[in-house]
Amino acid sequence: MLKKGDAAPDFSLQAAQGGKDFTFSLKDALKKGSVVLYFYPKSFTSVCTEEAHEFAEAMDQFAAMNASVIGVSGDGIETQREFSTKECRDRFPVGADPGFKVIKDYEASFDLPIAGPMFASRISYVISPEGKILSAVSDSGATKHIESALETVKKSRGSH
Repeated sequence: MLKKGDAAPDFSLQAAQGGKDFTFSLKDALKKGSVVLYFYPKSFTSVCTEEAHEFAEAMDQFAAMNASVIGVSGDGIETQREFSTKECRDRFPVGADPGFKVIKDYEASFDLPIAGPMFASRISYVISPEGKILSAVSDSGATKHIESALETVKKSRGSH
């Protein structure tokens, strides 16, 4: 897992919000403020769905602080299109990383010795507009990620 203070690897990937495809660019998103980047194992599984609901409910708070949120898993864009509408409630995008490039760059892949990368681990990062990691959380539950991200974004705004 990347550490606080590390440079966040830049990336663009295919994403969906509200069932519509677009290319998410970290560089472009950081121009507007902090980015909460969270990795999760698989769309439509129980904890991943709970986490998506909780991020969706917190979007007004993130938006009020000019922070954006994107979830990323190894699922394909077809799955993410559906997940973005049903579970993210059209409130924030989810990125498709079936090749595990971004997941690996952020040291978030859960690898099995013979099979290679199988899933993304449940890890969330808050990235400053300057491209630095402000916080990194690894927790198997959903709630801690949302609470920690909100707290970090609030703190970072106080320091400017």
